[in-house]
Amino acid sequence: MAEIRRKLVIVGDGACDPDGAPSTGSIKDYLDSWCSGAFDGFTRRLLIYHLDGLGLHLPSPATISTIIIVAVTNHQLVANPFRSVFSKGTFPEVYVPTVFENYVADVEVDGKHVELALWDTAGQEDYDRLRPLSYPDSHVILICFAVDSPDSLDNVQEKWISEVLHFCQGLPIILVGCKKDLRYDQKTIEELRKTSQKPVSPEEGEDVRKKISAYKYLECSAKTNEGVREVFEHATRAALLSRTTRKPHKKCLVL
Repeated sequence: MAEIRRKLVIVGDGACDPDGAPSTGSIKDYLDSWCSGAFDGFTRRLLIYHLDGLGLHLPSPATISTIIIVAVTNHQLVANPFRSVFSKGTFPEVYVPTVFENYVADVEVDGKHVELALWDTAGQEDYDRLRPLSYPDSHVILICFAVDSPDSLDNVQEKWISEVLHFCQGLPIILVGCKKDLRYDQKTIEELRKTSQKPVSPEEGEDVRKKISAYKYLECSAKTNEGVREVFEHATRAALLSRTTRKPHKKCLVL
């Protein structure tokens, strides 16, 4: 049984091209691949949560030990493939929209047994009223954008950071640049040039990290699998850090 319980939430927009993005399409499969590969001893469990009207029915905290990672993403653009690669180890070719997808894995990081609960949220405006239901009792937030979409990085500052700070002030935030494989893709470069844009550089991502006071800036590619594992490793460590630094009784509340 896990010694530590943490929750991670993924958040972001929902109006971008899903091709080349990390996906939440099937976290379970990637967890199977991840846990049976480089991380021996990990166990996987799929938890199914469901919506009832505007409410979520969740198991009681006493029965679930989790690091909950809430990821905020430009959802079609990055979250769906990101989650799929994390869970399946495969890159999805078709985007399947979701409101919430939730998975749990028992993880050992730095000698600590942690139960990591991953909540992937829908970034579309249609779900703005539902998305905050995923925030309570979170321990770390992933705010994701796509390297091939400068607009998605703008939205980190214009929308996502304010929402995260409103509902989860004081939690560690990791800014994630997804689809890094497209930074030097000529087709992507040509398409962005038509609108006088270019792929987001690592320096631009780091600059935004500083502006929003995020814990760390990381990049990954769901298509090549580069950096995906590292994102969740750092997220787990940040969640462990938040456990020791957060003030007693301070929780992420929906008001």
